[in-house]
Amino acid sequence: MAWNPRVNLVAPFRVMHLLELAQAREAAGHDVIHLEVGEPDFATPAPVMAAGQQALAQGRTRYTPAAGLPALREAISRHYAEHFAATVAPERILVTPGASGALLLASQLLAGPGDRVLMADPNYPCNRHFMALAGAEVDTVSVGPESGWQLDAELIQQHWQTSTRLAMLATPSNPTGHTLDAVKLNAVAEGVFAKGGELVVDEIYQGLNYDDAPLSATALTPDAFVVNSFSKYFGMTGWRLGWLVAPEAAVEPLTRLAQNVFLAASTPAQYAALAAFTPECRAILETRRETLKARRDALLAGLVPLGLAPSLPPQGAFYLWLDISRYSRDSQAFCERLLEEENVAITPGIDFAVRGGEHHVRIAFTNEVARLEEAVSRLSRFVGRL
Repeated sequence: MAWNPRVNLVAPFRVMHLLELAQAREAAGHDVIHLEVGEPDFATPAPVMAAGQQALAQGRTRYTPAAGLPALREAISRHYAEHFAATVAPERILVTPGASGALLLASQLLAGPGDRVLMADPNYPCNRHFMALAGAEVDTVSVGPESGWQLDAELIQQHWQTSTRLAMLATPSNPTGHTLDAVKLNAVAEGVFAKGGELVVDEIYQGLNYDDAPLSATALTPDAFVVNSFSKYFGMTGWRLGWLVAPEAAVEPLTRLAQNVFLAASTPAQYAALAAFTPECRAILETRRETLKARRDALLAGLVPLGLAPSLPPQGAFYLWLDISRYSRDSQAFCERLLEEENVAITPGIDFAVRGGEHHVRIAFTNEVARLEEAVSRLSRFVGRL
């Protein structure tokens, strides 16, 4: 059978193979420490669970408008005003089935055959895969400590071509956890718009900031497309709910796309998400953020003696991006051996980086401090044998 050739542009997510291997080892009785998947060990906050259960009990299971439940769009708008001093009209917000739904809408609206898209390398692979499926050519720009592991204004100026249509960046980023401050983010926006291009900002890990205040591009410009999610900071991974903030002129075509692509996001999930913005839930989420910061600091301290601590610690998200070149230049083999010999599951860098991924790995600090310390102990034994 013949498939759409663009499907071949989508690489497998190798971490899922590691997860399968890890789960098989667990089933065989091994004590596996999971640091591979981007999902903390916290349950969805109780207020959100209660709101979802109430929505089901009240029979709130019918379709919402394609752009989302009006009350939820208004709640997100208030969230931007209260926490980011940003004026975002509810009409500019589209609620989507996960951030993936928002990425799908943005890619289909903005990218097509003949267009080029700039994004950092390393980056979350689905970002480039969505753009490639839309028919665009993705130009990945290698980043490192010198640019704060981010695609900055200087790099955009250097790599922009006549056929470049848009730039996409993430702050905080996956897999490195690094952020752009207001000055740098504003410089990126001005540089892109001066070129006549579009800007997409992935803010999926917004709120999970440890060394700087959370920032949103919506506070700097009304012209960026901003992707966000209820999965990470709000702890609603399995509810599959996200949103897209768009310039006013883009709302109508995006709504038409939503009507045809997924009709509407889950109705019970949208009612549940209303509780995510309550003071009670906010207090829970901020406590969890402090817990994640303590985990980050403990993991960093444990990695220093192994020569694996990053030179520039992550300011957000819940990942460390580690250079393992002193021990290996095959991250897939490194991760598989670590799992087989020490029962620690981490992610090979080739999932995220087009260049350099073979000597990097990503560790998610999504487990308790005691388990992180045990993982470091096992990792120490492992690298000692290499």
